[in-house]
Amino acid sequence: MKFAIPLAEGKLCAHFGHCECFALIDTDEKNEKILSRVDAVPPPHEPGVLPRWLSELKVNVIIAGGMGQKAQLLFNENSIKVIIGASSESPENLVQEFINGTLVSGSNICDH
Repeated sequence: MKFAIPLAEGKLCAHFGHCECFALIDTDEKNEKILSRVDAVPPPHEPGVLPRWLSELKVNVIIAGGMGQKAQLLFNENSIKVIIGASSESPENLVQEFINGTLVSGSNICDH
């Protein structure tokens, strides 16, 4: 399973479209472990670009603080599960919490 976490200053960015880069984290589902992390600079933010780009990178799950409804729909259309309302933590902590079933998500801070 591959995760994408939008980052600002090394931690989860509150809004995925305004991030500096994405942490792309590969995991071993069977052993419930993180295998690797690569940080990737996204293409310029325009509607539909990031869901398509992350789909091409074989991302299965995006964990974000906030995300507009249209973006969520586009991610779903690209077979990427969306988790919103996550707190500003390191990407490794967020992914490990997801794997462990302890990731706490809250309300969507994005209103568009």
